[in-house]
Order: sequence, then structure tokens, then C-alpha cells
Amino acid sequence: MTNLVYDRPLAFGLFHGPHHATNLDPSYAFERDLSLIEMLDRLGFEEAWIGEHHSGGFEIIAAPEVFIAAAAERTKYIRLGTGVKSLPYHHPFIVAETMAQLDHMTRGRVMFGAGPGALPTDAGMFGLKPADLRPRMEEALECIVALLRGEFVTRKTDWFELNNARLSVGCYTKPTLELAVTSIRSPSGVLNAGKYGAGVLVLGGTDDASLEHHLANWAIYEETCAKHGHVADRSKWKFTVMMHIAETREQAKQDCAYGLEKWVGYSNDIVPAANAVPRGLADPVAYLLETQRAIVGTPDDAVRELTRMRAKLGGFGGVLVFQHDWANWPATQRSFQLIAEEVRPRLNNSNWLRQDSYDRNAPNQEANRALAREGVAEATARFEATKNLSEKSSKAAE
Repeated sequence: MTNLVYDRPLAFGLFHGPHHATNLDPSYAFERDLSLIEMLDRLGFEEAWIGEHHSGGFEIIAAPEVFIAAAAERTKYIRLGTGVKSLPYHHPFIVAETMAQLDHMTRGRVMFGAGPGALPTDAGMFGLKPADLRPRMEEALECIVALLRGEFVTRKTDWFELNNARLSVGCYTKPTLELAVTSIRSPSGVLNAGKYGAGVLVLGGTDDASLEHHLANWAIYEETCAKHGHVADRSKWKFTVMMHIAETREQAKQDCAYGLEKWVGYSNDIVPAANAVPRGLADPVAYLLETQRAIVGTPDDAVRELTRMRAKLGGFGGVLVFQHDWANWPATQRSFQLIAEEVRPRLNNSNWLRQDSYDRNAPNQEANRALAREGVAEATARFEATKNLSEKSSKAAE
């Protein structure tokens, strides 16, 4: 693409809460989630980020590290990250030890995504208020980053203590594993990411107004990176996108009749974001499209909308498809297949050499056919000449 600050190929991945309505058997849901990661690995998706939640009924993974360990055994290439680890609920030394161990067990395929925790209902069970979460996260993250680098850490807060602490087994990845921080609306996420030169996982909207806000946050990130001696790298700026595609727009919309209303209910009843999709809409898909909050349609629609995002932002590193169960399992699988088959190659211009080869050779087809016929005629003539010579030799021998 042209006129972009960053025009390298887009990475494609999964942001996996996951979101499963309460009708789905949990044991089956865990197994299906692992099957999805296996499929994405085969389809060439670069990464998957696994969430941590403790209430609400929909997002059922409580320990992303346990899920990552299982998924790593079933896959070969896809990178696996905590998306995110809710730091206020855990002692930072245990978090650092766990991530360093996973880094070894996955041979460097693990990534560490950190956040404050999304659900007030989670925080309440830990005796915390939402206002407590970001300060706790910042305290924990400072220690975890230092520990993962192999440093000694001494720190005492009102909720954890470290006394000359150092990991006994450091990271497999040198100097440390990949770090990312979530960013929603406030600048808190990009400030923390910029302090450590971490990547930014954007969970906010994809409408034009929200993209302007994210662009302003990126400027804050660049300033913060420079202040702390880091280089802001757009390849580490990744956006979650609500997306379901099918062969036709009508099919994509029909697919969403399976689970979209359940997801709308969860967004209103549990998720604290103020701009949930309204209940009871006659056509919720139309609302999502009109407000630029989701991509529901064909591969052409996905290419168009992701191109809009890139142009508005000047380029970014990755698209993380937000797992949501709007469609049933077969249709969900088909959506990811279409992304791999038709969306990713077009956005990344993956086939330009193949197309160039086709375009250069197709106009010469008649000449090529004549050459091929000539080759066949020459081969036939050689065969006949050899055959006649062999027959003459046989007769002479008689």
C-alpha cells in the first residue's frame, strides 16, 4: 500500500476471551477452543492471545497459561500470548516465573500480555475496587519486567513483597520475551507500554472517531517510548476487530442469527463498557455495520474495512480477530478459512510474483502452444528415426 507510515504485511491473529454463551457445555468449549488454535496454526495465523476472567459466565478461561501450555503441545508455529494476564490478582514473582517457564516450554513462542482486569465483578471477588486495579497493575508490571530480564528486585507494597528476588530460571528468549499492554480509551495503557517499549493491543472501537482517538494515543506512546529510550514500532501496534465473513453478505448476516443476541446480552449485563450494542434491535447486524463496529459480510467487505483502518491510522502491525461465537462452529471455522484464503493474501499482496508470472505469460499463449507443438513434433520425429534405425539393425542381424 502507498501513503502509509508503516506498510509492512499485516499479521493476523486471534483475541480469545473467549466469548461462549452459557448454553455451551464448558468441557466441550475448552476442547473446541484448543481445536480452533490448532486450525489457526494450520491456516498460518501468526498469533493468539488468551484472556483471563473469573466471572460473568461467558469468558471461561481463568488461567491463560494453562491453556497456552496445552495449545503449545498441539501446534507448531503460532505464537501464544496471555491476552491478558490480570496483574492485580497475582503475586508478580509467580507471574514472572510462570511466563519464563512457558517461554522455555514453547521454545520462544509465548508472549506476555498484561492488563489491569476488565470486569468489576472479577475485582469484587478479590475484595478490590476498579479504581485499585491500574495502580496495582503498574506496581506489578514494573517488577515483572525487571524479573524477566534477570534482575534482582526488592519491593514492598500494601499487597506484595519481594526481597532481593530473582528468577532461578530466566527466559528462553533473549533478552526477554515479547511484552504487550492493552489499550482501550484512556492513555494509561500506552503510557505503560511506552515505558517498557512493549507492544500495544488496542481493544477499543474501529469506527473513524475511535481510530482518531487511537491515533492520538499512539502519539502519546511514541513520546513515552522516546522518553524511556525505546523506539516506537508500529509492527507491535495491533487491533482487535469484530469480524465474521462468509461467501455472501446474506449468508454472513444469517450466520450471526445463531449467537449475536446472546453476545449483546452479555455486553449489556456484564461488560462495563458504556456503549454496548442496544438490546432488541430489529437488525443488530445493520447497526454494527452502520456504526463501523464490526465487519459482517464477504472477503471483499473485510478487505475494504481493514484498508480503511490502515489508511486512517497510517498503518499498524496486526489484526486480532475477536472471538465471539456470533455464528455456529462450522460457520465460524469457514470465516477463519476465508480470512486465510482471501483476505490476508490480498491485504498483504502475497501473490504479486505469482500474478506477475501469470500476466507475463498469458499473452504469449498462442506462441507457447506453437512451441509446444513443435517440441512434440521434434520428439516424435526423433522417436520414429530411432525406431527405423532399430528395425534396420534387427533385419541386418537376421
